[in-house]
Amino acid sequence: MDVGMLSGGGVTTMLAGVALAGVVAGLLGALLRRSLPFVSAWAIAGFVFAVACIGVLTLTPAYEVPSVVLAEDRPTSCSLDYGGPSPDGFWIVGGGQRLLNMVVFAPAGALLVLAVGRWRVGRVLAPLGLLGLFGYSVAIEWAQLEVARIDRACDITDMVDNALGALVGFGVGLVLLVVLRPWRGAGRRGVDRTA
Repeated sequence: MDVGMLSGGGVTTMLAGVALAGVVAGLLGALLRRSLPFVSAWAIAGFVFAVACIGVLTLTPAYEVPSVVLAEDRPTSCSLDYGGPSPDGFWIVGGGQRLLNMVVFAPAGALLVLAVGRWRVGRVLAPLGLLGLFGYSVAIEWAQLEVARIDRACDITDMVDNALGALVGFGVGLVLLVVLRPWRGAGRRGVDRTA
């Protein structure tokens, strides 16, 4: 059997990756809950889960047996055709792919704000984290360009849609920050809001 042709993609692989990320995030949340209030602990764990899911969904080959991409047929640059031909949706969920790209990044943006909102340094960490999510999107698209084996395409439209999703999520996170107030219980577990 040719090792280079082993299957390693498709819906089953993605779901297994998401499940594994969920288990790790659940353990992280339970561990953090020992020293942090509920909202902060689970926001951090949720952010880790969201970022891991983005990686699984975007870097796993779309099909169980991806098509062979010959070296001479492999794209050498990202598509700069902003808003160009976009499929109607993924094979699991219908709808516009552009909307789905935004939806995938939105939870990470919201959970980022809640994860760092407990501390005053969060005023610096949250915008830096948002820039990190933008960079993560660019890195994913670059990987899709460089690793022909995953049979994905690098596209500037995806980068913009991912960034918009993270930004929308960030705005939702700011609203949730006021509602959930993750800094409550600062004295209860020995964690100081001023740290």
